[in-house]
Amino acid sequence: MSGGGQERFSPAVYSSRLRVEAMPVEEAAFPAGKGHEAGESFTRFADEIRAYLAAPRGMNEEERRQYGERLNRAVLGFAKEREHVLALINDWLMRHRIHELPEYSHPYETLAEALFAEVIGLNVLELVLAERSGLEEIQVVGTRIYEVRGGNPVLSRYSFSSVRDVERIQQNLVLYNNDRINPRKRWAEVMLQDGSRVTMTGFGFTAAPTLTIRFYTVQVFRLDALCRPGYETMNASVRSLLLQALQARFNLVIIGPTNSGKTHLMKSLIAELPDEERIVTLENRFEMMIHRDFPGKNAVEYEFDEDDAAHRSAQAFKLALRQSPQRIVHAEIRDQDANIYVRACTRGHEGSMTTVHANTLEDVPEAVSDMCMLDGRSMNPERLVKRIAEYVTQLGIEIRIVNGKRRICRIGEIGWKDGNVTVTDWVRYDEASGDWRHHELPSARAFERFRRYGIEPDWQPDRQPDERAGNASVGTAASSRPSEAAGA
Repeated sequence: MSGGGQERFSPAVYSSRLRVEAMPVEEAAFPAGKGHEAGESFTRFADEIRAYLAAPRGMNEEERRQYGERLNRAVLGFAKEREHVLALINDWLMRHRIHELPEYSHPYETLAEALFAEVIGLNVLELVLAERSGLEEIQVVGTRIYEVRGGNPVLSRYSFSSVRDVERIQQNLVLYNNDRINPRKRWAEVMLQDGSRVTMTGFGFTAAPTLTIRFYTVQVFRLDALCRPGYETMNASVRSLLLQALQARFNLVIIGPTNSGKTHLMKSLIAELPDEERIVTLENRFEMMIHRDFPGKNAVEYEFDEDDAAHRSAQAFKLALRQSPQRIVHAEIRDQDANIYVRACTRGHEGSMTTVHANTLEDVPEAVSDMCMLDGRSMNPERLVKRIAEYVTQLGIEIRIVNGKRRICRIGEIGWKDGNVTVTDWVRYDEASGDWRHHELPSARAFERFRRYGIEPDWQPDRQPDERAGNASVGTAASSRPSEAAGA
């Protein structure tokens, strides 16, 4: 390792650079003669060290969990954890009095670093991670690598030399997480405490091995931060409207494509709530991390598992409703829990919020209704959609990536009129001007809600009444698509 202010030597980075810029490391490792036997010894040592590292360490469950977390972070490129693991490998070699392998050639300064690169290193992904600025996600499909920055995936200039390198990384990650990928189970997930997440699939489940690393990158959660030039998700006027909507306790629903910033926006809204207000969050994987980022919040965080009968979403909701929640925050409505969330929103938990996969705000009530109907109960579909539109998804927020930035493209009041879902657009993002326009005034029902909480909306529509007359949006096949109108 180099000293002073110089950058530390990374054996895995060096290995990957050799793979990309020169001949494969495997070819350099076995020059001739006894090289094959030496290579087998190296492989045997690598397997023994991998098993040594994977063995649980700690006096109690918490210490063992922390050790497993350290191994996962080391594989994913965190410098401090990598130094710790390299020290463990050095210790193992010293106790076994192994200093070098005769006839074995490798490009590292020590045998410990060569073994570290084999059992911990991420191969060519080390080079991707070296350019970490703005990196939100790494997507690997077969040998191809895609880098996601600003929500946009781009084919990386790096790639794996073979799928065996991808499978080796998968095996390292699952081993250190006490999981497996094999013909009987061809997928695995690893979740770190900081919110970073790794999802893996193997041959037979997907056409090629895949590896998706989604990093926890968000640092700021206040709404005013999203108004700044670096984000430009909204402007000050939209921020003011959202604060008033929170205070008036509208039930909110956020829609948008993957990586559009739905979770970030939801956390920004939560950040504006009083710390003493009781919040219950429900997720199938911890992503919002309320207590980590807002330690003063009076929040109960649930992580449910549909594969575990004792800890499914239904049980989480049942317990949550007994813990005096003032708002329920549901990361994403799915088939199994749609009915429960609808009941929660219609039984006094005003100001709740969730996300839904839907193309437009007009589609949201029907999408939630369809999920509610999947449990086989006999329900009147039209009555159910009306109930959802009026009580569950009262205010919709659509967020999309426009011109390389995550922007709120639409805020609309969802309602019901003459047998159809209606959306009254309070705000739309105008791509031509790069600004947000206030379109319509709230309905009489919404005004009554504002006044109940002592709020007088401080914005007015930007267009004249005659311009607005023909633009009320109705959720029918003939209604205009907001994504087209907003240029999203």
